[in-house]
Amino acid sequence: MARFARFDRFGGTEVLYIAELDPPHPGPGQLRVRVRANGLNPADYKIFHDAEHAKNYGAVPPTGVGFDFAGEVDEVGEGVTRYTVGDAVIGGKRNEAIGDFVIVDEDGVLTPKPQRLDWPTAGALPVAGRTAIAAVDRVGVGPGDTLLVSAAAGGVGVIACQLAVLRGATVVGTASERNHDFLRSLGVIPVAYGDGLVERLRDAAPGGYTAALDNHGPESVDAALELGVPLERINTIAARGHRGAQGIGNPQATDEQFAEVVRLVAEGRVVVPIEAVYPLERIREAYDRLEGGHVRGKLVVVPE
Repeated sequence: MARFARFDRFGGTEVLYIAELDPPHPGPGQLRVRVRANGLNPADYKIFHDAEHAKNYGAVPPTGVGFDFAGEVDEVGEGVTRYTVGDAVIGGKRNEAIGDFVIVDEDGVLTPKPQRLDWPTAGALPVAGRTAIAAVDRVGVGPGDTLLVSAAAGGVGVIACQLAVLRGATVVGTASERNHDFLRSLGVIPVAYGDGLVERLRDAAPGGYTAALDNHGPESVDAALELGVPLERINTIAARGHRGAQGIGNPQATDEQFAEVVRLVAEGRVVVPIEAVYPLERIREAYDRLEGGHVRGKLVVVPE
C-alpha cells in the first residue's frame, strides 16, 4: 500500500488525512515518481479551506493535496523517452503531489534535479522558484533599479530578492524583525511592517523605487504606488488586480526560467531557507505552521 494526503470535505487542517491506497502506475507518456520531499504553499490550504478557491485550481473533493515535489523516477510508461528509472527530478502536480508516489506527464512540470541539491530544498522549489523568477523577469529588474519586495523572507520573496541582487538591483524588503539580519546577509535592506511603513521605505531608499514585487497584500501595492513606482512595474501574487496591478506567477513561468533557478540554488548562489521539515504523518501540524505566517523560506513534508 502507499500513503497519500487527502481531504474529502472543505475546512481547516482537521479535514486532512493520510489514505492508504494501492500504488498508482503510469500510463502512456507518464512516469511515476517516488516522492522524497514536498514543499508547502499557501495555495494548498486555500484549496482545502474554500470551495470557490478550490474551483480555480480544479480541486473537487475527494482529492489529494499539494503541488511541489522532488523524488526519483521508479516506473515509466509506454513512450517515455526523456526520463528513465532512477532519475532524480523536481516537479509539480496540482492536488496530487503529497504522498509516497505521484504520477506526472513526461511533458508536465518536471525538470532534472542536480545531484548536489538536497531533497528538502529541491522539493521546496517549484512554486516559489517559478513564481519568483516569472515576477522578476516580468518587471524587468536590472542594474540601476531599486526594487521593493514585500514578504521578503517568505518562500517567493527570498528567492526574488536574491535574483534581483544578482541582476544588479538595490533591493529593499519588508519583513518581521526576526528576519532582518538574515535579509542583510543576502544583500537586502530590511524594513519592518506596520504603521509608518511608507516613511520607513522612503528612508531606506532616498533615491526612490523603480519596481515592486508584492507577496503580502493590497497595502504593499498601495505603498509602491505612493512611492512613485509605475503601475506597469508592479507585480503582485497576493492582491492580483488591485488598483490594476499585474499578477504574473507560477503558471506563467517557463521551464527555462525554472531551470535557471534550480541551477543558481544548486550552485549556492541563491539560498532557500528551510524553516522546518515534517514527516508526512504530521501534515496537519505543518499546514497549521504555514498558516501562522512569518515563515522564513519554506516548510517541507517528507515521507518516512
